[in-house]
This record gives sequence, structure tokens and C-alpha cells, in this order.
Amino acid sequence: MKKPPVTGINTVAKRLVGRRDSVLERKTVRDSLVSLAGLIGRPVTDQNGRVIGKLVDVVVRHGEETYPPVSGLIVKVGQSKSFINGARISKLSQSEVRLSSTRINLEDYQRRPGESLLDADVLDHQIVDVDGLRVVRSSDLYLAPFDKEIRVVGVDISFRSFLRRIFPGAISRRPTPEQVVDWATVASLADDSGVVRTSGSRSVLSQLRPADLADLIEDLSGREQGALIELLDPELAADALEEMEDLELQGLLRGLSAERAAGLITRMEPDESAEILRDLDEEHRESIFASMDAKIAKQLRNLVAFDETLAGGIMTTHLLLTREEDTVASALKLLVENRERDISDGVVVVDSRGRLIDHIQIIELIAAKPAALLSTLIGPPYPTAVDVATPLKDVIEEFANNRGSSIIVIDEKKKPVGRILADDLVDALATDSPGRGITQVSGSLA
Repeated sequence: MKKPPVTGINTVAKRLVGRRDSVLERKTVRDSLVSLAGLIGRPVTDQNGRVIGKLVDVVVRHGEETYPPVSGLIVKVGQSKSFINGARISKLSQSEVRLSSTRINLEDYQRRPGESLLDADVLDHQIVDVDGLRVVRSSDLYLAPFDKEIRVVGVDISFRSFLRRIFPGAISRRPTPEQVVDWATVASLADDSGVVRTSGSRSVLSQLRPADLADLIEDLSGREQGALIELLDPELAADALEEMEDLELQGLLRGLSAERAAGLITRMEPDESAEILRDLDEEHRESIFASMDAKIAKQLRNLVAFDETLAGGIMTTHLLLTREEDTVASALKLLVENRERDISDGVVVVDSRGRLIDHIQIIELIAAKPAALLSTLIGPPYPTAVDVATPLKDVIEEFANNRGSSIIVIDEKKKPVGRILADDLVDALATDSPGRGITQVSGSLA
């Protein structure tokens, strides 16, 4: 399944990320950075400097803003952990948290939807540095006044910051901004629901290659794997899953709900979906089938039942079936409608009983008159076809002899039921080596 490792990272994505204006490059922001780790436990005072309590955590709300604003503080007052609205913060520095009034709600803080606690949810958790295409652990977070609000502007991933927290006083508490990653290029993945939705990073993640995303997902653990999946467009997430190592993918699927797993698997190539489902235990596989559309589940059950050493076990069921009496224009329209399924090499023509007649290449369709019937294009060279029970070694021989882009797979009634691409053969031949071969196709069953 997974491609051989590549040396470089996605330079296009790096270039796009590099165009982003970083607030950390602004001197006013850099000079006013406040370390979250250094703030926790600090006294919170009123406008007269009297201590009200100690800071427990900082609350942010996530929306479409790249740099989330601080919506409030959690302050321990007596035995209560009270919420203080962020609008009442009059001064926030590394040595002081001052409020503009003394009014305090003594009821214990209750988390609301969309809120994240920076210390509890993000600090010391795994994050994705989209710019560097790596998974790192946050050693510290930095706040600064920006756009008339106090916002999260950066995350420190340095070992020095880790030491600063473990041995307070041994190393200066002052931030080291040259080691800070701009928050705009960070995908933070932890809150009470498992996801911190960062709109800027989601946009950049969508520009990465599926293979790069697969590497990031594999480097994450637990709920944070699922969280990154949730940040991705479903089609892109399915493409990334196709690039993962088998064992890593099985572990990921175990952490997802059956409904979510079914949604991703149905967007993958049918042969890839079948391969994944074969590797799952029966109970897990059945729970995913039960969460699928009945028609798709039936199709995948049939594929899973095939032996992987036979043609039926490595074929994809994506075919565009047409009839002799169809026009060239209708065939081209069908290709356009299914362009996302990578069936761009042409259409399969069948007779009135559904039996294979020919496979007409797209170049032939483009060269023909739109009103012409497909029957006028039928002729040699005819497509190579193999039975679903054809052994893998014979399929390979057919590919070598005919050098076509794909082979049509037919059932016992001579009806086309799938096709095998050269990529599928590479997958099949690589099953005994690390990874499961190379898959570059994409598509869906729906």
C-alpha cells in the first residue's frame, strides 16, 4: 500500500506555507510574548494589586481565526476554580496577570463546546508542524496582544523550554522566540473532543501529498491520529489511508467509530478497501459493513471473498460500462462525470446480455464524431481479459505479453466485473516486503 520513502518533503507545500505572514516577525509581538508555562500558578490580582487567586489554565475558543483569542482564565479562588472573562484582563505579562475588576463567579468552571484549555489540552501534547512536515510535542505556548486581543501566536518545541519547566529558576523563564513555531503553521489536535480546529493549518494540510499526510498520521498516536483525520477533507483522508502501512492503518481504524471507518473506506479504491477489510478481524469488519450503504457493502463483501492470489483478489471494480448503441458523446459525458475515479483510459462496451465486447480508449472517443455509435468503433486490437479465478502469475504474463494499461476481469458468464491496473500488480507482488507496494489511483465506491 505504502510508497517507498521519499527523501524530500513536499516543496510546493513548503513554498505555500512560506508565503504566510508570520506575526512572530513583528517586533511588537516578539517583544510582548508571554510563556504559558511560566504563567500557570502565578497570582491573579485585581486593579489595586490585591491577589484574588492563582492561575490554573487559559481558555481559548476556536473559530475561523488563525490565531485563537483568549476567551478567559481559570483561576483558583479558595476551593473553587472560577472562570474569568478574557475581556477583564487589563494586563498580561510574564510576571503579572491583572484584572480590571474584582467581580468573580465562584461557581466551578464548566467547559463549553468549542473551548480548549491550553495547559490541559495542548501543552505537552502532540501537534503537527505543517511547515516542517513533522509531528512534535509542544514544550510551551506563547501568548501576545494582537489585533486588540490576547491571542495564541506560537508554540515552542525546544528542549530548553522543557528544561525550563522541569527545573524552574535554573533557566530563564523568558521566551526564546527564535525557537518558536508560528501558530499559523500548526495543527493542534487535542481538546475535550479530540480536535482543535485550526482553519489556517487545515488549508495548508489540504495541499500536502497523501504520502506526506500518511507519514504524519503514522507519527501520531491515540486519539490524535483520529483528530488529524478529522481535519482533512474526506477524499484526501482516504487517499492518505491508502498510503499507510498495514499495521498502522489497522491500529487507526480500531480507534475510529465504525461509521467513520466506513465513510473513509468507501472513498478508497475498491481493491484497496477489500485489502484493508481482509486484514481486520471478523467482528470489526462486520461492524464496518453494517455502517455502509447496503449496495457498497455487498460489492466489498464479494471482493473480500476473493483470494488475493487470484485476479479477482487484486482487481478494482471501477468500470464504465456502455452498450453498442450508445453514442460517443454519451460515453465522453460518462467519463467526465466519473473523472474523480481515475477511469480515464476509456469505456468498456458490452452486448445486450452484459458480455464483454471491447474496451474503447479515450483517444478513440475524442477523435470520433460525437453522434457516432460506439458500435462503429469496435474492432481490433481487442482488450485483454482474464477470468476472476486466473492465478496471479498468469495475470502478470498477460500484462507482459500485451503491455496494456489494464486488463479486464470477467466472470464465468463473460461479463466484465473489474479491471487490474499495473499498480495493482505492484501491490500484489510487494505483499511480502515492508509496506504493501505502490498505489497511485484514487476514487470511491459511492
